[in-house]
Amino acid sequence: MSVNFSNRLLGRFCAILCVFTLSTSALADDNYGIFERLRQSDAGFDETVASIAAALDTSNLTLHGSHEIRVPDKAQQAHVFVLTSPTYRAMAANESPRTISAQVLRVAVYSWGENQETFINMANPVPHAMLFYAESDNYNALIAAAKSAANEIRKSVSSVSGEPLSELQKPLRSENHYRKYKGDGPARMMAKFRTFQKSQLLISESSGGTIASVSDAVSGRLNNSPPSDDPESDQWQQIVRIPFSDHAVYFGLSNAYIEDKMIRINSRFRSDGKSDAAPFPGVDHVAALPTGVLVINEDGKNKVLHYGQMWRMQLYFWDSGYRAFTANVGVPGSIVDSIEDLLAEVAK
Repeated sequence: MSVNFSNRLLGRFCAILCVFTLSTSALADDNYGIFERLRQSDAGFDETVASIAAALDTSNLTLHGSHEIRVPDKAQQAHVFVLTSPTYRAMAANESPRTISAQVLRVAVYSWGENQETFINMANPVPHAMLFYAESDNYNALIAAAKSAANEIRKSVSSVSGEPLSELQKPLRSENHYRKYKGDGPARMMAKFRTFQKSQLLISESSGGTIASVSDAVSGRLNNSPPSDDPESDQWQQIVRIPFSDHAVYFGLSNAYIEDKMIRINSRFRSDGKSDAAPFPGVDHVAALPTGVLVINEDGKNKVLHYGQMWRMQLYFWDSGYRAFTANVGVPGSIVDSIEDLLAEVAK
């Protein structure tokens, strides 16, 4: 083989390798994590939580509430903040009331890893906008508004002493996947191949009353007794109640059962961050909470909706692995039944 031919062959190989590298890099750039790890704090957990609360309170965001997550066996710590962006909300004011979940922003603080370091992450607003506004005529403007909201969160937490990270966290999906989201892989059948609209399950509806009166009834059911720390308890508590308009109110719910199961499911088959001192790496997914109940006025009726939990768990916990879903196939149904039993006929 001549030197010239060898050089040409080597050049072609390098060109092909370059194209492959660029194409795979572009593919990676097109993937959006449903979570984003923002920062590793130099402060302790409690101090970081206090710093985040103070930063959010003085930001351009609206803090509606926060919640201490009940980590299994109290082995680690986690806390979630629930907020909205007034600018983003104004941009989405004319969208369907069924899309208000896209506007609910969450920031989490959690202890993680061998040395129980304190991290801050968020539920990434951008893929949520891709999912809920896929059919909107204002899609591009809403994606831009979601990116601005994400930047406002990053700016707010940057005041906490520590190392900036900006790491996309699994599950990772393409924009096209989010816009058509019906679940993942072979588990799509578990979610019955439903879009988010189909996954918003009707609990009750009525032609009389107002959104405010129905929302008061929902709050009354949720605040009827003090919360339980028993991981087998299905006693729900209201984390936030956010009126979005005269046609839509969002409720954020949680209980010890959903917190315990979601953290355990996401921790079982993961090795990254797992140690004897910190056995639950799944605490880095608590920004998936709270789960949502919507009170909306649609077609002249007041409706109380919640999410099919298999659809929702795949959205946030698909990186747990298919085995984790098959091993816990009864959990989503138990959560759904519990919410429906609590709020049955609340809109009557």
